[in-house]
Amino acid sequence: MKKQRINSVTENMKKAGLTQIIVSSTASLYYLTGFWVEPHERMIALYLDISGKAILFGNEIFGLESMPDLPLINHKDGYHPIEGLAKVVKPGKLGIDKSWTSNFLIELMQLRKDIIPVQGSAPVDLARKLKDETEQTLMRKSSRINDQVVGSVIAMIKDGVTENYLASQVNKQFIKNGADCEGTQLVCFGANCADPHHNSNNTILKVGDSVLFDIFTPINRYWCDMTRTVFYKTVTDKQRQVYNLVKLANETAISKIKPGVLLSEIDETARNIITQGGYGEYFTHRLGHGIGLDCHEPPDVSLASDTSLEVGMMFSVEPGIYLPGEFGVRIEDLVMVTEDGYEVLNRYPKELQVID
Repeated sequence: MKKQRINSVTENMKKAGLTQIIVSSTASLYYLTGFWVEPHERMIALYLDISGKAILFGNEIFGLESMPDLPLINHKDGYHPIEGLAKVVKPGKLGIDKSWTSNFLIELMQLRKDIIPVQGSAPVDLARKLKDETEQTLMRKSSRINDQVVGSVIAMIKDGVTENYLASQVNKQFIKNGADCEGTQLVCFGANCADPHHNSNNTILKVGDSVLFDIFTPINRYWCDMTRTVFYKTVTDKQRQVYNLVKLANETAISKIKPGVLLSEIDETARNIITQGGYGEYFTHRLGHGIGLDCHEPPDVSLASDTSLEVGMMFSVEPGIYLPGEFGVRIEDLVMVTEDGYEVLNRYPKELQVID
């Protein structure tokens, strides 16, 4: 068990008025126990009470073992997995992980009519939001690899290439450099770049296209995520104007990052620059998202966020402008909050590039 992390979670439980929670998220379980399990339809759940006492419930097929501070209660396929957990939970409020499937919760509620299920993810989410030194090191390493991969794939841009081909090369480069797995990489040409989450297809590159790479994958469980936009052979005045506006929004928003600043202010800073440049209606998504063991995790970087920045937070800053039927530009960096400001994890250049 990760004792310091458990302590952070139990402190957050006290603040939330919770005496017991169930943790089922794969990433959160790994964060607290060091066990990475993809349960699929089977059940795995960590019961944690406010004293720090923890019990892990799993299936024999997972191959888990008890630890001195973490007893394990296994069940077999064909047996009701909830029965052991139902004997342990106490009457009253029980915090439920937002990722726990309803079939397990409903069965628990049928067996234990004296519990009151409430949202219980916040204590773990708040702990995970602040990366410790080990996590910071892993996140830096992931971003260094991301820098290498985007550079190597930009160098592959040439006549006749397709989005799918470059997306496959991104995955090959990630695996070559130690990624945990391949992912659905976002590589977009021209008008396809105007769709913020366009799925790569067999579109063929044309002269004058914008080329957007939004590439991400877990490396040693911790995610990298970066977006760069370049242009093929020529760039119009309008493309240059839009690119420079997005770059200014990215860099100005990052410059405002320091402990105590509201995340909504970071979003507002970027959004105001794009709005003043005449493209506000074409910046159609939040500024960013937290990142770590999940690619998208708290905190939310948007106008709706009332979260204040704290040392150790990591999140993306990714303003974009998307002009339907024409082109799109997005520039994304991962940023960590430090005691005196911020650290940008990505180092691949952001100056406008025209690929010959």
